[in-house]
Amino acid sequence: MENKRNAEVNPAMKPLIPASIETGSGRKKTLWRRFVAQRHLQTMALLGVVWMIIFNYIPIYGLIISFKEYNIVKSIAEAPWVGLEHFRELFADEDLPNVIRNTLGISLIKLLIGFPLPIIFALFLNEVRSIRFKKTIQTISYLPHFLSWVVLGGILATWLADVGIINNILLALNFIDKPITYLAEPSYFWTIIITSDIWKELGWSAIIYLAAIAGVSPEMYEAATIDGAGRFQKMWFVTLPAIRATISILFVLAVSGVLNSNFDQILVLRNSLNDSTSNVIDYYIYQTGIVSNRFSYSAAVTLVKAVIALILLLIANQVSKKINDTSLF
Repeated sequence: MENKRNAEVNPAMKPLIPASIETGSGRKKTLWRRFVAQRHLQTMALLGVVWMIIFNYIPIYGLIISFKEYNIVKSIAEAPWVGLEHFRELFADEDLPNVIRNTLGISLIKLLIGFPLPIIFALFLNEVRSIRFKKTIQTISYLPHFLSWVVLGGILATWLADVGIINNILLALNFIDKPITYLAEPSYFWTIIITSDIWKELGWSAIIYLAAIAGVSPEMYEAATIDGAGRFQKMWFVTLPAIRATISILFVLAVSGVLNSNFDQILVLRNSLNDSTSNVIDYYIYQTGIVSNRFSYSAAVTLVKAVIALILLLIANQVSKKINDTSLF
């Protein structure tokens, strides 16, 4: 009773309600105030959410045709059900082992080589002291990313032709005896695809690592300098541990996309002569769905691919959580 009487006399003595224990109306008011205060940022974010719903979530309904015999003349609802027929046909396809081999071969080599290279590039670029030279290298490395594969594919096709610059250089250095038509040789296709993809995306992929490195406290480098650490020791013991979380998240995303083989690049550089090494899952889906008008079958292939990608994402996320204590969710 005395505490109650004191609280009435002095309102400051009233018990405070923890911020975590709010009524429903209070929480709504807090969210509304926050939205009003951040209305410009929230509006931009809302546009992204709307775009994602329209182009990423609503089309999920179309996957139902995987279990139907869809005809473009009729609606999805009118298409007859066929159950798992398309999935059985997929796993019985004689071309499937070669398609999987090409997809995993290209993607895994890209992951093993193409994933660490931007990290190494960002580490060494961060050590450059000349601002002008650093900006020049960044500009040169970023430039290929902004060119489409239609443009770069034409450039590569010209370079790799039997009268192209690559053959001319190798002939001048006596590395080869006669010109080689590289895009007509299946044995060279994986090398061309992996090398050109790294060349195009190296500088752009390094941006996020450079941003993470920029957030490392200078005091850590000063302490390492006092301890007698050199540049390579600072990179190994200071910079890399500081950006470990960023590396882990990007690695998880890279593993989940291992079944993606950069369809634009494959479509531009492939031909009938290198089909044995260029037929990947994305091109297989395009060939069966668009060219052959087998929309239900291609949707079934896409659904299987999406399920496998989800499983890979969950596995990579759990491994990252156990090893680095970093995960997407």
